[in-house]
Amino acid sequence: MFGVNWNDPQTLWLNYTNLGLGLVVLACIGVVAYGFAVEIAARMRKTAPDVDHEVRKLLDSMQGSHTFVSPELGLTMADGGEPEPPKPPKKGPRGTN
Repeated sequence: MFGVNWNDPQTLWLNYTNLGLGLVVLACIGVVAYGFAVEIAARMRKTAPDVDHEVRKLLDSMQGSHTFVSPELGLTMADGGEPEPPKPPKKGPRGTN
């Protein structure tokens, strides 16, 4: 098959090496194809027309360290309070970042 002599003891190791490398290449191609398919599916779900634009905008504005979305409860906050305002960046020892 393909001009490969599997019974030749002088090239048997080379044939097995080529076979192994070919399987590694096929596995890598499969992993890349799977990642591509998952990424395309995620982008299609993200831009689905059934998601209301205002709800998505509200959820994006309320994302922080204390908020998360639960399908049963909607947008909830771990501490039960109001979102904290963003903190100013810390300054270094000389007043610079």
